[in-house]
Amino acid sequence: MSLHFRECEGTDLDTLVNISKSTFSDAFEKDNDPEDFQKYINEAFHYKKLAAELANRDSLFHFVYDDETLVGYFKLNIGAAQTDVHDPNALEIERIYVIGEHQGKKIGSWMLKKVMAQAESLKKNYIWLGVWEHNPKAIQFYQRHGFAKFGEHPYYIGSDRQTDWLLRLNIK
Repeated sequence: MSLHFRECEGTDLDTLVNISKSTFSDAFEKDNDPEDFQKYINEAFHYKKLAAELANRDSLFHFVYDDETLVGYFKLNIGAAQTDVHDPNALEIERIYVIGEHQGKKIGSWMLKKVMAQAESLKKNYIWLGVWEHNPKAIQFYQRHGFAKFGEHPYYIGSDRQTDWLLRLNIK
């Protein structure tokens, strides 16, 4: 396996929309009301919304490749782009996804190490993220990498109010 990543550009919008919808759907569609889920997908991953996020200097999208094959992506937020904490000393992982057929190959751990290195290079004190309380595999993954719960916040899939655990990893 030869993993590498690159920052997304405006010309990547079609690919970004497609991978965002497909990975989120693969992960969560089966656990949600179909109508609420479709409404969420159409809003959260709409071309205009992702184009605006991609243009925001405080939001950093990265595609991850194994050789030339796209295997995942992640989105990081700093500064005002952070969705909840809004701490200038923090970096938020808003999204980190591995495409289904590439899961189980330690790509997520590799991605997380790259995020940690990026947080260090940006001189951030900690990384934080939200993870659905009913996603035990993801919670265990982050806990194995040193993240600890520090709070909760509501997260809506359509009109369905769900709860995300807020997890934090200190860098320094």
